[in-house]
Amino acid sequence: MRIIFMGTPDFAVPTLSEILTAGHDVVAAYSQPPRPAGRGMHERPSPVHAFAAGRDIPVLTPLSLRDDAALSTFQDFKADAAIVVAYGLLLPGAILSAPCHGCFNLHASALPRWRGAAPIQRAIMAGDRETAVAIMHMEEGLDTGPVCMSAPVTIGDEMTAGELHDVLAERGADLMVRALAALQRGELSEAPQSNDGITYAAKIDKAESRLDFARSAIEIHNQIRGLSPFPGAWFEVEREGRRERVKALRSRLVSQNGAPGEVLGSGLTIGCGDGAVEMLEVQRAGKRPCSASEFLRGFSLPPGTRLP
Repeated sequence: MRIIFMGTPDFAVPTLSEILTAGHDVVAAYSQPPRPAGRGMHERPSPVHAFAAGRDIPVLTPLSLRDDAALSTFQDFKADAAIVVAYGLLLPGAILSAPCHGCFNLHASALPRWRGAAPIQRAIMAGDRETAVAIMHMEEGLDTGPVCMSAPVTIGDEMTAGELHDVLAERGADLMVRALAALQRGELSEAPQSNDGITYAAKIDKAESRLDFARSAIEIHNQIRGLSPFPGAWFEVEREGRRERVKALRSRLVSQNGAPGEVLGSGLTIGCGDGAVEMLEVQRAGKRPCSASEFLRGFSLPPGTRLP
């Protein structure tokens, strides 16, 4: 089939790759415009942009799809379907109806739970034990369209957002190719989303990344997992009268108790409002990630230390 692919981050690349491997004709790729990145802040194309350009697929990076020129360009591709994976722009109704079969979105949650921008992080931060990837026939509402296919994914007790991201990206790529095959055969069915259990995955705010050890250990553990590796939950340590921010990238629950923010034992175990968490992997500002034991070799935090 003639496919327009619309996506931006790493999460979308496996789906584009699988669509090409399946033999579909990707006539255009839409992505967010290049952004300044790296130490020199030079403009860098998105992962989808770079992948598509490397395979001689025309890449378009409009700032909006709401003007007549953008609609005309989109229609001129005469696509059978558009596939949307973490694109980053809302699609107006005229765009949604332009391909003869419509537009289909790969969403990283068990819809209608976690509609919106950050479903992977929100599922882990909420302590969900299971999520899914879903293929949705798009309509103008925010992730409200009927679901065509869905595949459940278990969230392990210590799985991070980065690890879940990779599992969902691969599972979603396979699911999308199967959905396109069913669409081509005229056998792709749809089911409206339930009105029960609707939740919204708001974009992660930077203020949410600071750890408050007055909260329960399970909340702290889920916050660390849900924000790892990016943007990274963090706490502060005090050294020579100065405070330094440390990212917590991996943790586990331990059966110890202490005052909130108190360092317990010989490792990097920290008391919480209820229970305690042991930091397993951390990262100092400007440094590479390291194990907690490696961190403590260069940064003394004896038992009884209270974090600021």
